Amino acid sequence: MAKRPKTIITCAVTGAIHTPTMSDALPYTADDIAGQAIAAAEAGAAILHLHARRPEDGGVTIDPDAFAAFLPRIKQATGAVVNISTGGSLKNSIEERIAPALRFSPEMCSLNMGSMNFSFHPLASRYDSWKFDWEKDYVANSDTYIFRNTFRDIETVARALAPHRIKFEHECYDVGHLYNLRFCMDIGLFKAPIFIQFIFGILGGIGPEVDNLVFMKRTADRLFGEDYRWSVLGAGGAQMSLATTASQMGGNVRVGLEDSLFISRGQLATSNAQQVTKIRRIVEDLGCEVASPDEAREMLGLKGGDQVAF
Repeated sequence: MAKRPKTIITCAVTGAIHTPTMSDALPYTADDIAGQAIAAAEAGAAILHLHARRPEDGGVTIDPDAFAAFLPRIKQATGAVVNISTGGSLKNSIEERIAPALRFSPEMCSLNMGSMNFSFHPLASRYDSWKFDWEKDYVANSDTYIFRNTFRDIETVARALAPHRIKFEHECYDVGHLYNLRFCMDIGLFKAPIFIQFIFGILGGIGPEVDNLVFMKRTADRLFGEDYRWSVLGAGGAQMSLATTASQMGGNVRVGLEDSLFISRGQLATSNAQQVTKIRRIVEDLGCEVASPDEAREMLGLKGGDQVAF
């Protein structure tokens, strides 16, 4: 029998959806983001997917100076691959969204492969009071958000970051995004091996059913053949179940407080590391090995941690 590939664990540490009211564990100061990222790496995450927050109130920021407050500390303390978001904010231009990547030249960046409705407004009704004034309107008004990622936006990112030899986590929220990615490869924007993140359970994207995972995987096989690696992000309550299924299908997994605030049904996670520890235990108990950061670098064709600018 062929040896099963090792499983890469990505941890998405804080994101841009959840707010401080929703969980005391959600990190938003530089100290907390760095501390939780380092702990997640120690627990087994090979890749750390990072956003920045305003330290005074936990709001979303794409100011490169906010990233500068924690990136060097994470690099010094871990060997993990750093992946900086180019999504970051639903209200900023693509040029603004890639500013942190241009400054810090990480090994990886996320890149959404299509425009979409992107909403989490149902969460607003769950809370009677909020820690900070900005939170309620931000969440409640997300039913007006369009997450813009046009073909021109995608090309802008690809060409601007090409000199930095950054590899992308191609975030695909629906099957059409896979065809968008295939088109972009055909016109020379991206080269194999590519890394696709199948995303399930975001309101505005494909639902978190196993049938949809199988469909996305079959479609990707047809479009990309042997030229891709893949991972699964299940939002909310789908996080652990879909990650477990993906690992058994030969894929990689993503967890973290960006994607779900819970460790089990009805129980808030205490940290990102707790989620990493759980999925690592599941993956290993089911007979898979977890990839180290350097093994992930080799699998994904990354430039190396010594080639970043932080």
